Amino acid sequence: MKTIRRNTEGFVIWLTGLPASGKTSLADAIQRVMSRLDLPLVVMDSDEMRELLTPNPTFGSEERDYFYNALGSMAIWLARSGVNVIIAATANKREYRDRVRDEIDRFGEIFVDCALEVCQARDPKGIYAKAGNNNLVPGMGIEYEPPLDPELAIDTGRLFPKQAAFQIVEKLIALEILEIDKEKLKDLFPPPFNQSGSEFAYTPHI
Repeated sequence: MKTIRRNTEGFVIWLTGLPASGKTSLADAIQRVMSRLDLPLVVMDSDEMRELLTPNPTFGSEERDYFYNALGSMAIWLARSGVNVIIAATANKREYRDRVRDEIDRFGEIFVDCALEVCQARDPKGIYAKAGNNNLVPGMGIEYEPPLDPELAIDTGRLFPKQAAFQIVEKLIALEILEIDKEKLKDLFPPPFNQSGSEFAYTPHI
């Protein structure tokens, strides 16, 4: 049973989705929104964190368990210390994300929804190209378990990152995960970015 520390505990937002779905760019966009709202936070991006935790990754099953459990533990520790955290990491098993949800009161899981073929076409870091026949990529040889009940699902093939970030922050305010005046958010981001549900023809480089 988790202990609620609402007055002192930070929040954790976990952006999960297939590799190359746009998690890093979305995390950067959310961080810019939070900065304009004077809300500091730490972004824990899986690529950067792997350099620290598994500098010579093999992407094996046991290594994934170690990496995502360590990532979650660090996020929990930071949040309990009053630090706000965004995690941008695939975390192919639900149990990785659910563990943090169970420990942190203000937790938001955002499904960065993007079709596998679109992710493969983007592949800015060469993840799919490097995998070759090894099939060590979630969504291909390794199962990716999407959230069953995320706080929000974002289609990164149809929204600008800035608009998607606005929708995420707006939703998290409505759920009281973020304690911010919603009107302040709208003042900072006039239309079209504050029009939830609007669509754009957009091919993102994320």
